[in-house]
Amino acid sequence: MNKILSFLMIVLFLSCSSKAQDAAKENKKYKIVKTNAQWKKELTSEQYYVLRNAGTERAFTSPINKNYKDGLFVCAACKTPLYESQFKFDSGTGWPSFDRAIDNNVELDVDYKIGYARTELKCNTCGGHLGHSFNDGPKKTTGKRHCINGVALEFIPNNKID
Repeated sequence: MNKILSFLMIVLFLSCSSKAQDAAKENKKYKIVKTNAQWKKELTSEQYYVLRNAGTERAFTSPINKNYKDGLFVCAACKTPLYESQFKFDSGTGWPSFDRAIDNNVELDVDYKIGYARTELKCNTCGGHLGHSFNDGPKKTTGKRHCINGVALEFIPNNKID
């Protein structure tokens, strides 16, 4: 009897959590809104998979991972400035990592896609999925690690910034 009751409590908890999360996400309005067809036309298949379907690129596949040139990292979908190169560091994880974002340009959300809560990072302009935030970053700075899919970013060198 206790096993059945425990099982029912878990099912009830999970069903309530996901519906509340979905309802909150549906209420969020972004400055740039496009149809799936428009996004598919503008983005590569890899960009669409990550930015619009919250996918994850394979570790160690992004050329941005080892890019330490001076410049700016912008959203590949809408070109919003997201990260400055001075806050990029080598986390050894295989994904570009930053200890902070440009103020107000990256949204923190919660996702439960793998069964527990994680802090999801999204572009605050178009809602594109960027990656996740973890508390194992550089202790001398923020202690945060923004683990970002390189395909979600484009790099603009300092000499090309308007």
